[in-house]
Amino acid sequence: MTETTGKSEKPTSGETDSRPRKSSWKYIGPGIVVAATGVGAGDLVATLIAGSNFGYTLLWAAVIGCLVKISLAEAAGRWHLSTGRTLFDGWASLGRWTTYFFVVYAVVWGFVYGAAAMSSSALPLQALFPGVFPDDWSIKPWAVLCGLVGLVFVWFNRYEVFEKVMTVLVGVMFVVTVYLAVRVTPNLGDALAGLLPVLPDEKDSVLNTLGLIGGVGGTITLAAYGYWVNAKGWTNTGWMKVMRLDNRVAYITTGIFVVAMLFVGAELLHSANVAIASGDQGLIQLGDILEEEYGTATAKFFLIGFFATSFTSLIGVWHGVSLMFADFVARYRTREQVTGEEVAAGGREKSWPFRAYLLWLTFPPIVLLFQGQPFRLVILYGVLGAAFLPFLALTLIWLLNSSRTPREWRNGPLSNAMLAIAGLLFLVLCVKQIWDQPWSEFL
Repeated sequence: MTETTGKSEKPTSGETDSRPRKSSWKYIGPGIVVAATGVGAGDLVATLIAGSNFGYTLLWAAVIGCLVKISLAEAAGRWHLSTGRTLFDGWASLGRWTTYFFVVYAVVWGFVYGAAAMSSSALPLQALFPGVFPDDWSIKPWAVLCGLVGLVFVWFNRYEVFEKVMTVLVGVMFVVTVYLAVRVTPNLGDALAGLLPVLPDEKDSVLNTLGLIGGVGGTITLAAYGYWVNAKGWTNTGWMKVMRLDNRVAYITTGIFVVAMLFVGAELLHSANVAIASGDQGLIQLGDILEEEYGTATAKFFLIGFFATSFTSLIGVWHGVSLMFADFVARYRTREQVTGEEVAAGGREKSWPFRAYLLWLTFPPIVLLFQGQPFRLVILYGVLGAAFLPFLALTLIWLLNSSRTPREWRNGPLSNAMLAIAGLLFLVLCVKQIWDQPWSEFL
């Protein structure tokens, strides 16, 4: 490969230049994509509620959450670059059980997530443009429109355009969240005190704290990071330093989003003892509160940021998980190793499995929007979603400590410790999620 000026590199036939590149800001890209996709409306609401309930007390937990996710994304990217193989190819080498888990996860999770992502993107549009559709239609027309726009955008554009659009939307998210954090005038003394690891004096404070740590940006998008690294044109160890800088930028950006929203929760809601709903409706409530406190312009500005947050998660999943699904199909059909070079060449984004999964993320969920979500399916969605991050952490430990990874790039003590902490954290949250499901009603 030849040096670029920051644009995506595609490998030419037979060319495998693995000379180390200097880590440089001009190459940054996949990290912006994973940050934008990983931070959805649900993450912002969870952080707002944490700030509303506990003030700055759990600021340290948000910071630790970012560090944990840095280790997971770095490990996924390191696997892709050090082995030249994709993550799904690594999973397949561990046994067929990984394939079964991924297929069930991709089918059930994608079906339910599609409807949730469309609804989340529709809420701020309905608030920004009231009266465009009849009130008795609710948000459904906006949701369908968001899903179709996401489908068309990802279908007809390659990674380079996708990354540029995501970068613009992240810029909007960044400006809005930082503006709100400054607008509420945070108490910096209390914020600094919140960096000390103290648990709130509340019932279930440990589980609530673990939930905040685990919810800071990203689920399957952490696994998709390695695919976006390849799609950028980074396919060998020469890009390792660049990838690590890119990954740090991703979670510093994520940290800024989360800390800014915790400031808003602490100052605007906690100090006034105002409670908001969990879920995306909580952000609509926040818009109403901002309008009362700071005027219509600030509320509209926030809703624009809310839309950018939701829509980046939508198109990020539409692209990243479809890329993973296409890789799964390629590995399943050939029964041979699949490489990052194949992803970098761009053929995956034009393949029928990529586009078939795009359609799966869009049209069946539209039916759910009008018919309501099947109860049992929603429970399975919650369980599979909770199980994915323990699966990712534990399989990365397995892959990166084995002969499948070149010795130079295997895990060191710090990487193993961080991945083990991540695995244990997400395993606890997974067990809690499974325990909390209404299984009596399910059966």
